[in-house]
Amino acid sequence: MNQADVLIHIDEDLNSDRIHEMERALSLHEGVISVCMHERRRHLLVVDYEPGRVRPVDLLSRVRADGLHAALIGL
Repeated sequence: MNQADVLIHIDEDLNSDRIHEMERALSLHEGVISVCMHERRRHLLVVDYEPGRVRPVDLLSRVRADGLHAALIGL
């Protein structure tokens, strides 16, 4: 299995419930292996995924579909 990760910056301040909802929603996306919000930097979301099954822009679109302002970091 080929694996990569992407860092997504979220502009909004999210409470713990919203963070967990976002992590769950992304983890259900096809090709996503794991999702983790940085505990001390709650605006950074790390997503491990399979590049052959999902693209970073698809993950970003999923975050934005929840009404959040976000950007990919390092791409």
